[in-house]
Amino acid sequence: MATPTLVKTSRSTRSTIALKLVMAASGLLFIAFVLAHMYGNLKAFSGQEKFNDYAHHLRELGEPLLPHEGFLWITRIGLLVALVAHVTAAVILANRARRARTQRYAVKKNRASSLSSRTMRWGGVTLLLFIVWHLVNFSFGKVNVATGETGDAAGDPYSLLVDTFDVWWMTVIYLVAMLALGFHLHHGTFSAVQTLGYTNTAASRKRAKQAGWLLAIVIAGGYSLVPLAVLTGIIEK
Repeated sequence: MATPTLVKTSRSTRSTIALKLVMAASGLLFIAFVLAHMYGNLKAFSGQEKFNDYAHHLRELGEPLLPHEGFLWITRIGLLVALVAHVTAAVILANRARRARTQRYAVKKNRASSLSSRTMRWGGVTLLLFIVWHLVNFSFGKVNVATGETGDAAGDPYSLLVDTFDVWWMTVIYLVAMLALGFHLHHGTFSAVQTLGYTNTAASRKRAKQAGWLLAIVIAGGYSLVPLAVLTGIIEK
């Protein structure tokens, strides 16, 4: 009589593992992207000409095999698919965890780890909202908050970048998003490595946590350098 329940539980377990693998794979893809994107952002320290040359080169990457901006659109579509998969898996897993929970979790002794794990969901929502605004600001709408111009009137990429972070509250929004990204990367990296089966020993778990902190500091810190440099006048037009 218990067989149907066992089969249902087995299917649910396999489905949960599959969803965690989707989150891990899409998360690793995002890590690779944000590292590459951070490299491009740091080109701003090379000056207006080199930064704009880099941005222009991205639009021509893959030509003539790909159409103009073809590489960018392939990247955008791939990231959108990964984002939908990541968010969908996260929502399903969160709902399952909530239904399965019988009592509140105890507060962990490691406050840093506890904070990053507890803020995963709200941090994810914050990042999702930031991504939408970031695309409107720099990619699709090209909204220049300093001048009120949009589209082609917003000027070249370097000018748009500097004008945006010359506005103090835009820099604050960006830095808050980077803080959320740092916490998300810290716990997310460990979870991905754990899902892939590389945390079977105490030493490997320690290395996974260290990798999470390293990525969080390097990526969140690297992205924060440009807006801070603009706001303090190190980078200017």
